[in-house]
Amino acid sequence: MQQTKTVRFASTTRKLFESKNMSSESVQAARNTDTKIKLSLPDRAYREIKRRILENEMPSGTIMLESELADLLDMSRTPVREALIRLSNEGMVEVRPRHGMRVLPVSRDDMIEIYDILTALESEAADLVARRGLSEQQLGQLTAAVDEMDQALEKDDLTGWANADERFHLLLVEFCGNKRLTNMVNTFWDQSHRVRLLTLRLRPKPSGSNDDHRAVVAAIARNDPDAARDLHRQHRLKSGTMLVEILEKHGLSNV
Repeated sequence: MQQTKTVRFASTTRKLFESKNMSSESVQAARNTDTKIKLSLPDRAYREIKRRILENEMPSGTIMLESELADLLDMSRTPVREALIRLSNEGMVEVRPRHGMRVLPVSRDDMIEIYDILTALESEAADLVARRGLSEQQLGQLTAAVDEMDQALEKDDLTGWANADERFHLLLVEFCGNKRLTNMVNTFWDQSHRVRLLTLRLRPKPSGSNDDHRAVVAAIARNDPDAARDLHRQHRLKSGTMLVEILEKHGLSNV
């Protein structure tokens, strides 16, 4: 197999990624991966390449031929090609004719656009959830995620906090009942994953974020869609502004 050609990060950026890798279990759980389902070869290729990108095993700038990916995944080039087209449509890779694929970086401007979209969609999801109402079990899942965020911060476990935070957001969107909205949010979460991972230990301790989440859960519990939407919107606006400021401060123009 030919050697994978990778565009290297600056050493400081690479160390930041290595110091805070989220567990593969948490990434897979957040994406609802069910290993018991028999997947087609294109689906297997898609999930495995995507996992490697999300977990920074294939950092931005990585270039690989279809043949290299096929050897790596122990399958033919046809399912790999189908997977790459799918990942290209999600904005994660650039498909290069006769040259395979290149993992796309996420820029400061990309993150501004992504957070604008997430703010709008997730705020609408919070509104829908409060209007529809949640079962006791669903409310318990949201509350449990916030409790885990609190517990993680008490132990200075930022990786645990980030995992619980991601689970809260994805559950909130899932519970809104709009499958198209859910799929769109999941796509943009994936695109922003590496940036959130990189900035995890560059941000202030996110105690205020936990308070924001509890306020949203309380608004949902009392079936107040206006409050749920507005609270979540303000939370997302603050998070997006802070993330962009971190990128600018540390000169992280492309991740």
